[in-house]
Amino acid sequence: MEFHLEANAVTFWVKVKPRSSRQRLSTDASGDLRLEIHAAPTEGQANEACVEFLARGLRLPKSAISIVSGERSRRKLVRVVAAQPNQAINQLQTLAEREQ
Repeated sequence: MEFHLEANAVTFWVKVKPRSSRQRLSTDASGDLRLEIHAAPTEGQANEACVEFLARGLRLPKSAISIVSGERSRRKLVRVVAAQPNQAINQLQTLAEREQ
């Protein structure tokens, strides 16, 4: 997991697996973040589900989460704007470790 801090934001890459039977954030064998979601990858449904999952998990409004790059790819660059970005990183790591 690699996170980049920028003032009040943190950016990171996540691999999204749409149409999954479970919804969870985990790490794969290479240590990258992997997000499994129910939504289909059509008409932006998977992107919306990705934002909703992260907002709920981090207890932030959906407007604080944005997909910076990879909207049409399974690998997405996500930006989280938070008052305390280090706390957001800790929460993401905790969410990912919970599913191990």
